[in-house]
Amino acid sequence: MTEELRRLYRSRRDRIIGGVCGGLGEYFKVDPVLLRVLWAVMFFAGGMGLLAYIIAWIIVPEEPVGSGQ
Repeated sequence: MTEELRRLYRSRRDRIIGGVCGGLGEYFKVDPVLLRVLWAVMFFAGGMGLLAYIIAWIIVPEEPVGSGQ
């Protein structure tokens, strides 16, 4: 019964722009494409998606080099 410590990072492997969706996908075990579609819908439905993505890009640290995730 060991619980794995998970940390939220921007992905180095699965990135298109900043790795935010790839990192969120790894953290929540969800396909990053679904998250990218959600960000796009939020962007076109009022523009908050772009602001939220930029904030996440700044706040979420990049995955460390050589991490085995």
